[in-house]
Amino acid sequence: MPVLKSTLLSLSRNRRLRQILETSRLGHRLSSRFVAGISLEEALAAVAGVNAQGMAATLDHLGENVERLEQAEAAADAAAASLNAIAARGLHCNLSLKLTQLGLDLGEAVAARLLLQVASVAYRHGNGVRVDMESSAYTDATLRIVEQTHAQGFPVGTVLQASLYRSAADLQRLREKGITVRLVKGAYLEPASLAWPRKPDVDASFDQLMEQMLQPGGSMPAGPLRHALATHDPQRLQRAQMFATAMGIGPRQLEFQMLYGIRRDLQRELAEAGWPVRIYIPYGAEWFPYFMRRLAERPANLLFLMRNLFSA
Repeated sequence: MPVLKSTLLSLSRNRRLRQILETSRLGHRLSSRFVAGISLEEALAAVAGVNAQGMAATLDHLGENVERLEQAEAAADAAAASLNAIAARGLHCNLSLKLTQLGLDLGEAVAARLLLQVASVAYRHGNGVRVDMESSAYTDATLRIVEQTHAQGFPVGTVLQASLYRSAADLQRLREKGITVRLVKGAYLEPASLAWPRKPDVDASFDQLMEQMLQPGGSMPAGPLRHALATHDPQRLQRAQMFATAMGIGPRQLEFQMLYGIRRDLQRELAEAGWPVRIYIPYGAEWFPYFMRRLAERPANLLFLMRNLFSA
């Protein structure tokens, strides 16, 4: 399985393959299970469908590692437009974004300025922005910008990856500052010097960080964002529910987040059991890297995709 993951993640960086699939009918057919569509209208329709099932959503206009300032500014404008549309339609949905889409490769000042621009729109609507975590090369810069934006009073949270050794220390600092965290296992291929190479170790790290995140103490986050556990692993979900129940943690303090199109059965089970559930809904033309990471994360996704492709 590590070889398969490595291969899929390597393919995610193949520009020629990406160009072919992102512009082809086959590519759109492949991605439709995990990506809500190309347009904002398609994504908002998916959000409305999720809300109708009693679940919240977070919307992500896909894109990363932009190379020109005008691309970064266009991404910020698109993020602001999505927040305006969410508010206009009264949807239960916040926003997720990546700082490399806002120009982090062009400099921290660019990404910080554009994040502040987007976060100010969220603030005006009483909404929030979750800054996704990318590969370990961006962790320090991402945390600096999130902490800076949060210190100015804007509703931002971020993501920590259980696969990285450093995440316990990062979580402690974020908790002290009252910044909300989405805890994930981690979808990037990292060296053993920085990350747990074996799945059982990543699972154990996820459980330890989950307990650390939900422990009393620290500054309790206030506002539109809550701490979140993002996983489709039934064992991790069961352990988290047991721990939260034992700690007397209610829906104002925690939600479970899951990906659009993956383990819909678990999504419904959690919601029906009374847990707050938020579905991560990606959309946009630049879907290929995201799509490949989803396949690399869970080989069952690849098997499911192939079965449905050949049966259609």
